[in-house]
Parts: sequence; C-alpha cells; structure tokens
Amino acid sequence: MAMAIFFTNLVIPLNLCITLLVVALVLFMARRRKTALFLAACGVCWAVFWSLPATTLWAGGRLEQIYPQQLPAELPTAGAIVVLGGNTANNRPNWFEPYDKETAAPRVDTAAILYKAQRAPLIVLSGAALEGRTSEAQVMAHALEEQGIPRSAMILETRSRNTHENGLYTAAKLKALHITRILLVTSALHMPRAMAVFRKQGIIATAAPSAPQIYVPVDSGFSFWLPSMRALDASRSIIKEYAGMLAYWIRGWI
Repeated sequence: MAMAIFFTNLVIPLNLCITLLVVALVLFMARRRKTALFLAACGVCWAVFWSLPATTLWAGGRLEQIYPQQLPAELPTAGAIVVLGGNTANNRPNWFEPYDKETAAPRVDTAAILYKAQRAPLIVLSGAALEGRTSEAQVMAHALEEQGIPRSAMILETRSRNTHENGLYTAAKLKALHITRILLVTSALHMPRAMAVFRKQGIIATAAPSAPQIYVPVDSGFSFWLPSMRALDASRSIIKEYAGMLAYWIRGWI
C-alpha cells in the first residue's frame, strides 16, 4: 500500500515535473544532454497538460458523469444510507471558483436530504480520525445532528482510513444488521471507485452522489486553454482516482 501511495504521489503533475527536472539536471551535468532535455520537456509538458481547465473538465468530468446525481424521489428506498468521509475540493460547488464557506456543500448534506425524503431509516457514517482523535464519522454525525437528524438513526464506522476499508468495515456492520441494499453517498468524482469497492463486498449499492463539482463556471473570462493553478490543484484528486482504481484492480479490491 505504501508503494502505491508513493507512485500516486509521484505522478501528481507538479511532483513529477520537479522530479524529472532534477533528474534532467543531474544528467545534464553528466553530459547526457539529449536525455536530460527530453526528460525536462516531458516534465514541463505533463505539468502544463494538467494545468489546462480543458484537461480537468475532460478527465474529471468523465468520472463524475458515470453516476449522475438524481433527485431523492428518483432513488429507490434502501436499508441504509452510507456516507464516506472526505471533502473533495473543500466541498466547493465548482472546482474553478474560490472557496466560499457559505456555498460549500459537504456530503452529509446529501445524506440529510435523502434521510428526510425517507429513502432509508439509517445513516452509516464511515471514516477514521485522519488527524487528532476525532474521527470523520464523528464530525459527520455532529453535522447531521445540527440538521435535525437524530443520533439514534446513525451508525458510526470509525476504523477505515481509505476507500477499501470504508467498504470492508462498513459491509461488516451492514451484514450484521442484515442490510444488503444501500444508497451510497460520496463525491461524484469518487463514486466510481466507491461503487466498485462496495460491489466487491457483496453490497447492493445505488449511487447517490453529491452534486458534480467539475463544470464550466459562469465567468466570461474563463478559458479552456489558459493554464490555471486551480486546474493544476484539481489534478491531484483526479489522478488519485484513476491511479486508485488501477491499484485497487491489481490488488483485487474491485
């Protein structure tokens, strides 16, 4: 798992660009100039490619569109609503717009809407403490209580530190309650990998993603082809999903 994390971080555009430039410098000093120039060009091109909004819209939007968001009334009822921890792009409505606390929409908001629409009688919150002692599941439970959801309707899974463990530990809790059908809540970008993980655990999941975040903003100055730091930042999450699906497939987790 550590090796997979290493390679995932390595191919992140800025990381790979810097790595290739350093290697190119060493080769240049060793008088292997053609190889050095080739590696330097590859690193710069990789970073520039992922800094283009068009790349983010194509690669990230493709993942988000696999499981489109639906209205609660269009979704089937289930034994539980399962919410996975995380806050993709700080829960911004649009990755190309600045963060605004007032418009941020966390995943638990989607779960609250589904619960109030009587799509399921229980909400399972999955996520360990990534920092400190408070787990993501506990943070989400507190947010749901603030929206009027009773704590008695919540089940917390506080051990999982990645998507595979989300599925593994949550499935154990669901099966103990004889629940096999769920509504799965996570970000639209993360949904393809999450659905594959729960399917592998024998859980019948219906995707109930939060609203898509990767779309063309209402901005007259927006350009598909002008390099953007927001697009470059977005590449980290997008590449993580593609690399994650490959790594999970190799390990037999999906």
